Amino acid sequence: MLPGRNRFYSARLRSGVCFAELPFTTKQELVDDQAEHPPFGTNLTYPAERYVRIHQTSGTVGKPIFWLDTKESWDWWLRCWEQVFTGAGVREADRVYVAFSFGPFIGFWAAFEAAQRMGAMVISGGGQSTEQRLRALFDREATVLVCTPTYALRLADTARQHGFDLSRSPVRITVHAGEPGASIPETRRRIQESFGAKTFDHAGMTEVGAYGFECEAQSGLHINEDEFIAEIIDPETLAPAGKGNKGELVLTNLGRVGMPLIRYRTGDLAVISRDPCTCGRRWARLIGGVLGRVDDMITIRGINVFPSAIENIVRRHPQIVEFAIEVHREREMRELRLKVEVDGVADGIVERLGEDIHNDLRVRATIERVEIGSLPRFELKARRLRVLD
Repeated sequence: MLPGRNRFYSARLRSGVCFAELPFTTKQELVDDQAEHPPFGTNLTYPAERYVRIHQTSGTVGKPIFWLDTKESWDWWLRCWEQVFTGAGVREADRVYVAFSFGPFIGFWAAFEAAQRMGAMVISGGGQSTEQRLRALFDREATVLVCTPTYALRLADTARQHGFDLSRSPVRITVHAGEPGASIPETRRRIQESFGAKTFDHAGMTEVGAYGFECEAQSGLHINEDEFIAEIIDPETLAPAGKGNKGELVLTNLGRVGMPLIRYRTGDLAVISRDPCTCGRRWARLIGGVLGRVDDMITIRGINVFPSAIENIVRRHPQIVEFAIEVHREREMRELRLKVEVDGVADGIVERLGEDIHNDLRVRATIERVEIGSLPRFELKARRLRVLD
């Protein structure tokens, strides 16, 4: 990047300052920049005509922001996704089904084109109902499924309702992104058992790129350190978190010169290991994947709880097909309530779930059984947490 060509970073990249002294970049700064300099902000290294793609963040947390790619940076995205597929064991002979709406969210656009560039047959799942997608998996003899972990479970639930036996489908690999579910042990187990396939997690962000993937050893998410610089910081003090400590992941991408990010605070919590992996790769790994988000942590009667920990407990119970988490105040204390859809006879599941949550998390939750189909269903990022105070 030539000095002064990118207005957003030109003032930050002062001559003579080492990398560790550069300021962090936050999402709010990007949101504010685009609001003050519409439509795309000042984080553009080239004139607008150099860019060939416009996507936007999902808006799960805060206002969506636009993100632009040049031809060169989009090719970089595809290279990063090829690492995701290679790590999962996807081959040229595979047929890759992408269950994605292909809207403005960047989602699995890069996954689709990367699989095509690898030589695999790629099948679009855009513009289809869940039942149509199930039929397509069988009819097209897809061997790889790409979707969010939540949507994989929705496919499995719909398959049961319509008499599809997913374990007899040709699918041998499922690759997931958009949320941390595929690294949650019970969620991974349920997906693998439903599809009779091996499930792989992946981590990426619209703003940053596809930075993390699992290998065949499945001992954490490898960070593609050929293309990213990763740091872990204490989100309170902003100091390095220290070896083996959980902290906020900070990323710098190296191949997106047209709209770069330097020391970007992702908001994701993780633990980094730099021990060699049995697969032979020496890149750092996120142990347990993305563990949650800094702003998702909820405090129930003085105990810190992450939604991913609740999901891991809920997924132990196969009768629960969907759930929602609500946090409300009662007598100045935060209380936890779960709404669950139970398929078939409850058979004490509400009581057992409450006991599991108390035993594992040391908090008590009110469990409410609700009617099947009454809770929201998600194709992209699930939004199961509602804080009502």
